[in-house]
Amino acid sequence: MIHDYIIIGAGSAGCVLANRLTADGRHDVLLLEAGPRDTNPWIHVPLGYGKLFATPEVNWMYQSEPEPGLHGRRVFTPRGKVLGGSSSINGLVHVRGQAEDFDEWARLGNRGWSHADLLPIFRRSEDYQHGADVHHGAGGPLAVSDIPDRHPLCDAFIAAGGELGIPRNDDFNGARQEGIGYYHTSARRGRRCSSAVAYLHPARGRRNLHVTTGALVTRIVFEGTRAVGVEFRADGATHTVKAGREVLLCGGSFNSPQLLQLSGVGPRDLLERHGIPITLDAPGVGEGLQDHFYVRTVWRCAQPVTINDALGSLLGKTLTGLRYALLRRGPLTVSAGYAGAFLRSRPDVDRPDIQLYLINFSTDKMGTGLHPYPGFTVSMSPLRPESRGRVRIRSADPSEAPAIQYNYLDTEGDRRVAIDGLKQVRSLVRAKAMRLFVLGEQAPGHEVVSDEDWLDYARKVGGTVYHPTSTCRMGQDRSAVVDERLRVRGLTGLRVVDASIMPNVVSGNSNAAAIMIGEKGADLVLEDAHAAR
Repeated sequence: MIHDYIIIGAGSAGCVLANRLTADGRHDVLLLEAGPRDTNPWIHVPLGYGKLFATPEVNWMYQSEPEPGLHGRRVFTPRGKVLGGSSSINGLVHVRGQAEDFDEWARLGNRGWSHADLLPIFRRSEDYQHGADVHHGAGGPLAVSDIPDRHPLCDAFIAAGGELGIPRNDDFNGARQEGIGYYHTSARRGRRCSSAVAYLHPARGRRNLHVTTGALVTRIVFEGTRAVGVEFRADGATHTVKAGREVLLCGGSFNSPQLLQLSGVGPRDLLERHGIPITLDAPGVGEGLQDHFYVRTVWRCAQPVTINDALGSLLGKTLTGLRYALLRRGPLTVSAGYAGAFLRSRPDVDRPDIQLYLINFSTDKMGTGLHPYPGFTVSMSPLRPESRGRVRIRSADPSEAPAIQYNYLDTEGDRRVAIDGLKQVRSLVRAKAMRLFVLGEQAPGHEVVSDEDWLDYARKVGGTVYHPTSTCRMGQDRSAVVDERLRVRGLTGLRVVDASIMPNVVSGNSNAAAIMIGEKGADLVLEDAHAAR
């Protein structure tokens, strides 16, 4: 059977494409996903991301290569392997980025990608809890909501910001991003709103949409330089399907370059080393990886008001579960950022370049058990890293994980921002407004004082905040992988539509922008289909 479009990957952007391309009934679409359906109940509970952090059934559970800037440590890298992709296992924080991010994309020659171009697309995607306005949309597929409950620890954190001259901001996606306040989440009435929930589930009854899970795509099939189909493994057999119009690659910033390279599209030396016939010598495929570095600080809380306390006993767990089941409120509705801030690392920086997250629980590291004492976490991420990494196949085996090299803290600028950002965290938590809640600094501890101490701490404990981008970069230069219509340069019948096309990582969490890319990509595909009729 020939399908008009084959979508590889049912993640944040892939689910959007599946919905939008089948809406008018004109086009037959096959959606292939390596993981299962999103039936794991923890997917749909906001705090359930902690249960999915190391669940191989729905998580690729990658490891980076040894990182030179992190004392040679490997960085654990969870990515969604399920309908909804990483939007089904992420921390639900909904932040678009700064207008200047998208204006920079356009300045690099990518027409149609300025903030003015993209704001209507962001608004179209949203069902904002407080209704439509100039910055937000209502009635769209993706729920954007407040966390149901305010929290005294978060209120104190926000008040501490006021003491330090940081303006209160109740909408990081509004007129300005800078400030301190509560995060918005991709949730509706206490339930996760992944891209599968928002876009794919409503489209599943359409006769022109075919969804195959458990399908590991092994290569894109070419005739000359035209993509004509896909080969995949499912149920112990290898299958080949044809695309009458286009193949749309939505594997994300690790799997999209991996599959291109496996299909003979990538750096010549890499392909020759692994015996892969060359379809296109494309040196930029897999290069330019960007991600937000992330460093956690942990604090002992002076009052038993944290999730550590709520879930620290069988009775507490029972009451928490009942509150969630009956009211959709309480600790199980909390995202990976409860309150947060967007700040400038230094006064001379022209716009916020660090992001803070306050979470009202504490652990030794993400994915492990909660501490047996009241605790909370305040984390810091530099927003516009200078360091660049890469993604490359290790072999010609499609089932082997790609080699991921982040190169965190590779530049003096990145090291400086990390140090300054961590100092601001300590200043905030030590402010007068927080005194009722702070018993002590668990990590890094009072012995960390100098810049060298802070940098060493960041190297020892820092890692990813799960925002990889830019490995199939959009642009006009020779090393760019896709053009402004997301078509792979040098090929026909093939586009990449996911976060890997970002020219630079957005200044904030990446899922909202990935969904926008799916919406924009659908517009481009449909425009070209209409023009061809």
